[in-house]
Amino acid sequence: MSECDFAIVGAGIIGAAVAYKLSQRQPGARIMLFDKETDCAAHQTGRNSGVIHAGVYYAPGSYKARFCRAGLEHTFELCREFGLPHEQCGKLIVATSEKELPALEDLYQRCVQNELQPQRLTAPEIKRREPAINAVGGFLVAQTGITDYKAITACLLQQASARGQCQIHYQHTLESIEGSNNGVLLRFSHPRGETAVKAAKLINCAGIYSDELIRMQGLECDFRMLPFKGEYYRLNRKYDDITRHLIYPVPDPAMPFLGVHLTRMIGGYTTVGPNAVLTTGREAYNSLFSTDAEWLHLFAHGDVWKLLWRYKRAAVKELYSSLSKTHYARLVSRYCPGISAADFLPYRAGIRAQAVDSKGMLIHDFKFVESEHALHVGNAPSPAATSALPIADEIINRLF
Repeated sequence: MSECDFAIVGAGIIGAAVAYKLSQRQPGARIMLFDKETDCAAHQTGRNSGVIHAGVYYAPGSYKARFCRAGLEHTFELCREFGLPHEQCGKLIVATSEKELPALEDLYQRCVQNELQPQRLTAPEIKRREPAINAVGGFLVAQTGITDYKAITACLLQQASARGQCQIHYQHTLESIEGSNNGVLLRFSHPRGETAVKAAKLINCAGIYSDELIRMQGLECDFRMLPFKGEYYRLNRKYDDITRHLIYPVPDPAMPFLGVHLTRMIGGYTTVGPNAVLTTGREAYNSLFSTDAEWLHLFAHGDVWKLLWRYKRAAVKELYSSLSKTHYARLVSRYCPGISAADFLPYRAGIRAQAVDSKGMLIHDFKFVESEHALHVGNAPSPAATSALPIADEIINRLF
């Protein structure tokens, strides 16, 4: 049986950030990190848009707002320190009609409350900055940037391992959690058999599987993680330099998703996306339907149906965007005329892990579930990648 001071489950960016911070703050601690995949950042971390968010949309004082503002600076500092790819290109949020202007103004005021310095732009000013974009108004958030979060995750794990404190074990699936007076006993399956690990502290960073681990430990869990699929397309090469900034529409204030946007990517190309479709599997990247009977488990609970009823109009619109590439292109052409479905090239999809309570209400902020020997990151919504280092500090502070 192996023993360690800290066992981390999940090699996404939050798990990697926890390992990195623990190796700095707890010299000599034995850290073991486990993931069921063959490499780090295999799911949400490695399949997002790569945006370093500035904190435009989040309620002042919330975990989201605080973590994002701190994470913005820490992410750029980390990239500069270790020579990781990044660019501070700024985000331009645009209104395409007069009826969107009140919501745009609300977003502008939220930026001010979150201590950003948004710059209002008129339609002619937007056109001078971005000739391909049509808008009646907007504002620029210059702090926003882009990076490669898989590269950041790999860097954090390398730094944690370099100190000799952190062992990383891939292809290890957690099968059980047993409590004891001085820690937890974890049992993993892997290609060579089974492994038992005794840990003084368990840190659950398993993303969309986090609620399963909470229940596996026998703790009360009053929410479930549901998979929202985000579909992206890469634009034809002629659009690689179509914009200088990231271009975002005014989002639907009733939904926690930001709408289909144009994103400059590390690598010199542009993507459009994502939409947000409730899908049938936690890893159903290539289809709306899971490859097994997982959909029966996901849709056998009332929370899903309450959620779908509450957001029925948005759910239908998002599903339509998934089924019709032409409709998807129309969403983009509202602010960037000329782009059509013929300009869309295949690109990876992502699954966003979203916590939903028993009443079918979306949980918008971070949620932690704690026991004497474990801390579970129950909900880590966007901007979790931007905020990974401050989240790791919060997790470690909660452990002691």
